[in-house]
Amino acid sequence: MRLIDIKNIILEGNMNHFNYYLPVNLLFGAGRVSEIGEVTARYGKKALIVTGQTSTKRTGLLDRVCGLLIKAGVEPLVFAEIESNPLTTTVMRGAATAMREECDVVIGLGGGSPMDAGKAIAFMACNRGDVSDYIYGRKTGVKALPMIAVATTAGTGSEGNSFAVLTDPITFDKKALRSNLIIPSASIIDPELLLTMPKKGIASTGFDAFAHSVEAYIAVRGNPITGGYALTAIKLISQHLDAVLADPSNIEEWSNISLAATLGGMAIGVSGSGLPHAMEHPVSGLKNAVHGEGLAALFPEIIIRSWKEQIPAFAQIAIAMGAGQMRGDHEDDARSPTELAAGLYKQIIEMKKRIGLTKTLGDMGITEKDLDWLTNNCMKTMEASVLNHPVPMTVDMITAIYRACL
Repeated sequence: MRLIDIKNIILEGNMNHFNYYLPVNLLFGAGRVSEIGEVTARYGKKALIVTGQTSTKRTGLLDRVCGLLIKAGVEPLVFAEIESNPLTTTVMRGAATAMREECDVVIGLGGGSPMDAGKAIAFMACNRGDVSDYIYGRKTGVKALPMIAVATTAGTGSEGNSFAVLTDPITFDKKALRSNLIIPSASIIDPELLLTMPKKGIASTGFDAFAHSVEAYIAVRGNPITGGYALTAIKLISQHLDAVLADPSNIEEWSNISLAATLGGMAIGVSGSGLPHAMEHPVSGLKNAVHGEGLAALFPEIIIRSWKEQIPAFAQIAIAMGAGQMRGDHEDDARSPTELAAGLYKQIIEMKKRIGLTKTLGDMGITEKDLDWLTNNCMKTMEASVLNHPVPMTVDMITAIYRACL
């Protein structure tokens, strides 16, 4: 894998006081899924495999993982019920299955949805009540089963953080269970598992990783470590996502995107998410929209309303995406930070067009009558992320962004 050139990277965040805690064992590289049996055997003897309803079966990965587990002396039990936006009710069924079958380890096999659901199932197998009680802080968990993440997409970064995003099918609230108890015991990031991804999925998950990284870099709660991870991920995505879309069989390019997605997930796991995720969660919670498509629809309008308040940071993002060098001794051979930051909106529009993410919120089924609900739900479920955005946002400003994206 080629090394990126990190000159011109300037880290954002509080340089004087910050904490960074993220104990996860990352197993990165082509072919690493072959180690799933021996890795899982360190944590238990009966594994609940949490996966989606079709893709891992269709590709043969589910059968392969089951075989590797059996070979290592681990009994597999499959729970293949996870939706594209996993539901709290599905997680509760999975936890009941894990307890009834006396599973002692959970494997989240798939994209962000199965990994998030696997985390939550591992958590709820050890804690009583409803998962929503823990999501909203009405209860505090005491432990969780060991959880192994196996990523089959490159975008969510769930393999490297303490989040499990779930949707309540009654209220349509989409919000994360967040606990250090659900940080994976081990995560396998194998680029070979990504070769069967459809281009539409590549684009949407790639944009999710991009959004994580931008949000982490500008986050109020960011620090120099999350800033370094985030800016590196932005640069990797900008340099290699187009190449993956052009040739999805290129393992080297997939390695770069996989690394970017994991770094973005690790960054946002500590810094927290920001306004784009705060505003998108109500969209996919209400309409079951594709998360990355919702983010792409919202992102430019958020950028154009934000860059003037954080010019140095947005200029650095522009550079990481491939804009000109920062102004130096020769002022005529580079744009100023203000010019770079102002041009970021156009860069993101061009990126969206290149990768085919051109849907509006209207295309996803959102109408004018939904705007008040979206705004209220954003503040209800994601207020911490709204406050983590570097530009203060009022309710009217959030509604105006939703309206502009219809």
